[in-house]
Amino acid sequence: MKRRDFLKTAVAAGVAGAVMSPFRCLGKGSGQSGAPELVAVRGPDPVTMYKRGIEELGGIVSFIKKGQSVVVKPNIGWARLPKYAANTSPQLVEAIVLDCVKAGAGVVYVLDHTCNYWKNCYRNSGIEAAAEQAGAKVVPGNSHSDYRKIVIPRGKALKNAEMHRLVLDCDVLINVPVLKNHGGAVMTSAMKNLMGTVWDRKYFHSTDLNQCIADWVTARVPDLNIIDAYNMMRTHGPRGVNLDDVVNAKFQLLSKDIVAIDTAAAKILGIKPEKIPYIAKGEELGLGRTDLKRVSIRRIVA
Repeated sequence: MKRRDFLKTAVAAGVAGAVMSPFRCLGKGSGQSGAPELVAVRGPDPVTMYKRGIEELGGIVSFIKKGQSVVVKPNIGWARLPKYAANTSPQLVEAIVLDCVKAGAGVVYVLDHTCNYWKNCYRNSGIEAAAEQAGAKVVPGNSHSDYRKIVIPRGKALKNAEMHRLVLDCDVLINVPVLKNHGGAVMTSAMKNLMGTVWDRKYFHSTDLNQCIADWVTARVPDLNIIDAYNMMRTHGPRGVNLDDVVNAKFQLLSKDIVAIDTAAAKILGIKPEKIPYIAKGEELGLGRTDLKRVSIRRIVA
């Protein structure tokens, strides 16, 4: 067997193992009683999983107070249709926005600094229509005038950068990435998704990508992370080539701990977390824990 074919087979086997053995890849967790720190859900669709998962965390009202401004940050980076799993599920985004509106949020924004032309991304992904229908204000993330320069005191490689003003000023930030393979960063998930809130991404790639990803999270830690792993791009990410890249994993993860949730996401994707350097760097910066044995995990089949 050629090395290329072996690697493709190994990746597929890792993902298949996670999908066919629900939750086994996550280990037993800490077994602590009370509210969980991480919720892992398997179910028939992203909306059903979200409703069950957020319920375990006390509902969206545990994160939002009436009148607060909310930014929902999905991955809308690519001008691809939902079936290719390059972007977050539009149905999931719609459900989250509806929940925020019902909880009394003063305003809910949805945005991303896209890789392809933003209008095509917003339209083709289905997210613009879904979010607006639910009551969100969908705004572009590709105008430099909307970014403000900030200092990053805890940054090691990234000392300052420009953040989108709505993310900087919002009361609540809900981070909603799609889980997928990434050619440069190995995996796109919660931490990596926040690169869609910075203006100059080229600096990350030209300096120390993994350290910059971790540093950037310290500038504005999300209040809640919800990872869409219903349809999951396992190869040729982040944009994908065709449907052969996609597996119907039927997973969703929810947590405030961005390091723990990315650790769990890596396992679901079939990758050892230590192969994704920004996860460990996030832990070093005090952003969360990589040892899932110390994390209270609630497992649900919706």
